Amino acid sequence: PFVVMLKGAIAALAMEYQPRGVAVLAISSNSSQTHPQDGPDKMAKDATANGYTFSYLFDESQAVAKAYRAACTPEFYLFDATLKLTYHGQFDDARPNNGKAVTGADLRVALDAALAGSALPAEFRPRPSIGCNIKWHPGPGARLSWQPSGEEVMQQEALMDP
Repeated sequence: PFVVMLKGAIAALAMEYQPRGVAVLAISSNSSQTHPQDGPDKMAKDATANGYTFSYLFDESQAVAKAYRAACTPEFYLFDATLKLTYHGQFDDARPNNGKAVTGADLRVALDAALAGSALPAEFRPRPSIGCNIKWHPGPGARLSWQPSGEEVMQQEALMDP
């Protein structure tokens, strides 16, 4: 439900920011073994149906998700011109059935800062992505091979405090 409600807004945001020099790509790391509806054939149809103007890649081995410590869908990562990670967080505060409009507000703050060559505004509090868990391949080692440290957990909790 999280990705479904954002598809149109993600496509619109990409069309707005790509002419400004932002490269956009999406990666699906869900297992097509356990969720064939998330496989490459369906992804191609989904990209066409939603008017994606960016590459939509399939992480068949799930190595990309593990390397970036992705846990849910959708999850947003923003890199500056030097490929330094400048934002990892939510699209906005909209959630299924919470009545908030889908705006991309959080990602827009990060994008605008990156385009201006500046840091995130001091008053901006990035919030972690929230969504459905990545559908991992079955078998040993199916889950992420890392556990967040106590410091990472405290940082996430601090980001989530209102």
